[in-house]
Amino acid sequence: MQHSADGRSDGSTTVRVPQPGFLASVFRDLGVDEAAEPDADATGCPGGDPAVDGRAGDGPSVPGPAGGAGRGGARPSAVDPGPAAPDTGEPDAAGPGAGAPGPADPDEAVAAHARAAALTHHRTVTVQAEHDRLTDLLRRAALPVSAMDFESQLRHYEPRPYPADGPGTADVPEPRWEDFAPAEPASADPAAGPSRRLLDSGYQRELAGARLAHQRALREWRTRRAEAGSPAADESRRAHEAAEEARARAVREYNESLEECRRAYRLAEPAAVESLLERALAAAETATQDLPAACRAVFRPLTRTAVLDLDLPPLDLVPSLAGYRLAPDGDIVPVPRPPADRATDYLRLVARLALRALQAADAVDTDEILAGVVLNGWLREPGAAEPLCLVSVDADRDALARTRLLPPETPYEERDDEGVYADAEQDEALVRLRQLGAAVTPDPYDRAGVRPAARAGATVPAASDLSANEFAQLVRDLLTRGGIAQWSVRLRGPAGLVATGEGAPGSALPGRWVVWASRGPEPVAAEELVTLAEAVDEESAERGLRLTTGGFSDEALDLAAEDGHRHIHLVDGDGVRELARTHLGLPLAVGR
Repeated sequence: MQHSADGRSDGSTTVRVPQPGFLASVFRDLGVDEAAEPDADATGCPGGDPAVDGRAGDGPSVPGPAGGAGRGGARPSAVDPGPAAPDTGEPDAAGPGAGAPGPADPDEAVAAHARAAALTHHRTVTVQAEHDRLTDLLRRAALPVSAMDFESQLRHYEPRPYPADGPGTADVPEPRWEDFAPAEPASADPAAGPSRRLLDSGYQRELAGARLAHQRALREWRTRRAEAGSPAADESRRAHEAAEEARARAVREYNESLEECRRAYRLAEPAAVESLLERALAAAETATQDLPAACRAVFRPLTRTAVLDLDLPPLDLVPSLAGYRLAPDGDIVPVPRPPADRATDYLRLVARLALRALQAADAVDTDEILAGVVLNGWLREPGAAEPLCLVSVDADRDALARTRLLPPETPYEERDDEGVYADAEQDEALVRLRQLGAAVTPDPYDRAGVRPAARAGATVPAASDLSANEFAQLVRDLLTRGGIAQWSVRLRGPAGLVATGEGAPGSALPGRWVVWASRGPEPVAAEELVTLAEAVDEESAERGLRLTTGGFSDEALDLAAEDGHRHIHLVDGDGVRELARTHLGLPLAVGR
């Protein structure tokens, strides 16, 4: 406060801002906790805590610029809480925004980003492991299949000698200590006596070991000598000889049963052929035992065709993601693979499994009993009403012989522009499968199935259950047994075929023939007989044969009875079944 010359107050007030730390030192002298001030500010009292204000009772209180009572302030910035308080450069504890959060810690942000990056890398490594497993499956599915023919399944007996056989016990001399005693150590002093050599610790250890070995050998020699000719030894020898005789008998009986199966196989008995095929298919799965791909076989003696049902692996076996990436906002985002790449990988695996099954069936058929093989690949999903056919192959023996059935040595060809995954049209396994006329689904993940070439059903199927190759083989066998040779197929499709053949003179079907065979319940019209007659003229043939598993219309029967078409012969469904019964011994079942 200013005073005039006469000592009176002029009414003006001078505010002195204490130096930093001054009030804190006063608080410490008075025994007041400095941390109590924010609580006092939070009470909303403009004058603060009376207990705090009373600590400066020995001096006058300092009024603020607005006439309010001054605070006993713990900090210089708290001199005036009002809006006109001077800026001291420190934040006001009771001012606006005192409870607002401070700025984010940059170290914590960096640590959170590092954790997200590490998690992204871990998930990407997991996806890469799935890709590596798929690559390994493709490699193992392309391994060669071991032949499982009858020769490879034969067992051989090798007798095991009796352990006690050998030189007679009486001829074996008693073990001598001289044969076990170690050599004495050389002495540095030739004049030293043997007592000094005995003090060598290494020699003493060798000597103790030699004594133990000699005692053990001597005990065994005495035991064998005592047991020689005893009843226990004779009983042991008889038990050994009985066990060896049982082993020899088991091997002999197994080989005899295998030879019986071979005779049944050569007679094309279904049980024997199916047993051999399923053994070969099971042996082919040993390279990929962790991959569920069982295959069952049904043999049809009527057409000498094996129908294989292959269970395909689940669709989720192929990875759907390429990895993970870290977004700018810190989120971990999955990177999906193109659907075409995923479908191609699945079809590549399916093609290798199908080729492996076909190769196993072809390699085991050393006696050429099979005329063809039909393979259907089925996707069996939980909850589905029925399985979905994704691949179907209908191949005869000639097609199997022309195609290299062994899967490619390398599961893929890595290119600079394509990486690991090549286009499906360039995959070698799929190319070989399509060379056999296979029907392959365009998109397995869209559940786009294909029509199976034939279903594994009864061993004597109906005509509608036959595949295209089976029907062609059936017609050829029927007419070949009737006398037609030099069989040549000109056209063939799912509904039938057109072929030519030569019948030997004096046979049931002499001369050159044009054969048109079809299957289906619809009756053959007269126009088809006219077309067959034209084909006979073009081929310079003598006769034509129209064969169908159905029947003929009345117009067709009337046309065949005319003089101009008497060289056209007709065989309906009943005639086909009768020919099958006569020439093959197995008539066709009645169509459903």
